[in-house]
Amino acid sequence: MYPSCTAQYQTSPFYSLNQTGLAKPPVSPQHPLLLPPPPPPDELKAMALQSLRFDLSIIEAATKNFAEVNKIGAGGFGSVYKGILTDGQEIAEKRLSTSSGSGADEFQTEVVLVAKLQHRNLVKLLGYCLERKDKMLIYELVPNKSLDHFIFDLEKQRQLVWPLRYKIIKGIARGLLYLHSDSHLKIIHRDLKAGNILLDEDMTPKISDFGMAKIVGENKSLQHTKRIAGTYGYMSPEYAVHGLFSEKSDIYSFGILMLEIVCGKRNTSFFHSAHAENLLTYVWRQWKNGTPIEVMDSALRDSYVSNEVARCIHIALLCVQQDPEARPPMTKVVDTSHESPTQAQERDGLKLPQGPITRSDRLEPS
Repeated sequence: MYPSCTAQYQTSPFYSLNQTGLAKPPVSPQHPLLLPPPPPPDELKAMALQSLRFDLSIIEAATKNFAEVNKIGAGGFGSVYKGILTDGQEIAEKRLSTSSGSGADEFQTEVVLVAKLQHRNLVKLLGYCLERKDKMLIYELVPNKSLDHFIFDLEKQRQLVWPLRYKIIKGIARGLLYLHSDSHLKIIHRDLKAGNILLDEDMTPKISDFGMAKIVGENKSLQHTKRIAGTYGYMSPEYAVHGLFSEKSDIYSFGILMLEIVCGKRNTSFFHSAHAENLLTYVWRQWKNGTPIEVMDSALRDSYVSNEVARCIHIALLCVQQDPEARPPMTKVVDTSHESPTQAQERDGLKLPQGPITRSDRLEPS
């Protein structure tokens, strides 16, 4: 004969018949559960590096042994190859030259920090490869090349109608704002230019090439270097002459880039013979005369919106002012990107720009 469950319940009920509710749960222990301590910083860094590291054999297979047909760029930094990983991910492999200047430890630290940056207007770093003297960075592949391939080419610049150029300007601004203020790090790019803005299949801009970027502390607004590196025509006066840089240096470069996008001309090669002007002084004269639309790329004549063009020129001239403190922060640039110059001035958002540097007031080396 088997024991009855009913009989067991009747003799030993699961709850007290003298109570209206269920029996109270057991009292939790007085001492909380102790978790193991987090790994030390060096161990965390090692774990992060391991997750980002690519074997050389994988990169060789993806690029077909760095075949010349897959080479999509070259410069002082090294060469760039496109490739496809076994899972179908398209990559851009950037092999740094041996003269790039950073050692293995510095290179790995930079990789861990940059890999944490996540923004739709920044090129995503997928990982790295470090084999003996070879240092390689693995990025997502951005298919439409760089911005300079479009705005400085007489045929291709016609593809960049004003709505696209305006979208590109605002996207670059948001990416730069993220670097300066919105990420967990404060990063100064130091080489913002048309060649370092990549365009994806939807022509969304992505800031690339962080080889010269500097990570600074929250309370450090100005840095100094004796090794001035960058691109002539985009460097701020205080950086080019004195080696001083800050987020305001990036803002100067952004202003130059905005003018190039609007005008379709390189800052370094533009010269207006009638007035002996460079691009900055030419744009400033037209702005002062109340005719800023005259500087616009002729390819935009059928697609431009006058208020938007004037707004971009206004912001650009503020960004390239000689005094770094007079340049607006990227927060204000992004906030006022949807306002007309008059609206921005009325609410004290943006002031009138000062004139550009001339030969007579150019900064002198110290």
